[in-house]
Amino acid sequence: MPEMTYREALHSGLREEMLRDESVFLIGEDIGRNWGGVFQVTKGLAEEFGEERVRDTPISENSFVGACVGAAITGMRPVGEIMFGDLITLAMDQLCNQAAKMRYMFGGQTSVPMVLRTVFGEFRNMAAQHSQSLEAWFMHTPGIKIAVPAFASDAKGLIKMAIRDPDPVLFFEHKMLYDKKGAVPDEEYVVKFGKAEVKREGSDITVWSTLFMLHKVMEVADDLAREGISVEVIDPRTLVPLDEETLLKSVKKTGRLVVATEENKTGATTAEIAARVQEKAFDWLDAPIIRVNAPDTPVPFSPPLEKFYVPSKEQIAKAITSIV
Repeated sequence: MPEMTYREALHSGLREEMLRDESVFLIGEDIGRNWGGVFQVTKGLAEEFGEERVRDTPISENSFVGACVGAAITGMRPVGEIMFGDLITLAMDQLCNQAAKMRYMFGGQTSVPMVLRTVFGEFRNMAAQHSQSLEAWFMHTPGIKIAVPAFASDAKGLIKMAIRDPDPVLFFEHKMLYDKKGAVPDEEYVVKFGKAEVKREGSDITVWSTLFMLHKVMEVADDLAREGISVEVIDPRTLVPLDEETLLKSVKKTGRLVVATEENKTGATTAEIAARVQEKAFDWLDAPIIRVNAPDTPVPFSPPLEKFYVPSKEQIAKAITSIV
């Protein structure tokens, strides 16, 4: 399989779906000819498909997310891009009160096949309004599906699946992943929602993690293997639908669980995962579940403080070794 960056994989997936289906179009701020997206994912697509299908918008998230909802319920398949995930707050009504609820409120007579791409997490000290990880907010909203690809192959397979899905999909990326390379199949493929992947087999402890934090976990697992600790690493790939089966099977095998994400600790996705395992696999646990998260503060601008704020490989390793 050829290697490509996470950015290139996303670009490839978007392009293939635009070629496959003329109802697919892109919309967002600076995604067109002049810039190609703040992280360059859509670069070149406006030149190839034209400005009708790659639409630059004013800086007005509520407006173009509302346009996505309207376009989706009338037969189009819009893919919106919000520059930074923190700014999704400006379109919460359109997303959580409209797109998420329409299928239910209309008794299944309509669907909202739209995708909203955005980015979360640390990156070059971008401070409190451009560095948050807010996945749990939307996991709490029925009617929305959530994809969290951590690897290039999943980025491509999941974006293709998201565009084809009949329901609204939030597609969360991480700023630190765009330049990471990985093998990506060159044949037609999609990654189905609700199917986690065991990224590393292990026997002593299970670690469930997402996005950039997952890469830190993989490095820690390699380090601990040299000390005789066998870590099984699970990548959920989607938060909604969530693959409980793979997680519970792993926990029943290892008897221990660490959950690690970049979110603030209180109310994070890690809390939901810990609660589900406590409810459904308590008898198999040999130690308390440990959560690794950022502290409950805004993300600092100061480089040393941001480094302290973001969970480190050392914190992950300490959590693992404390219960093995």
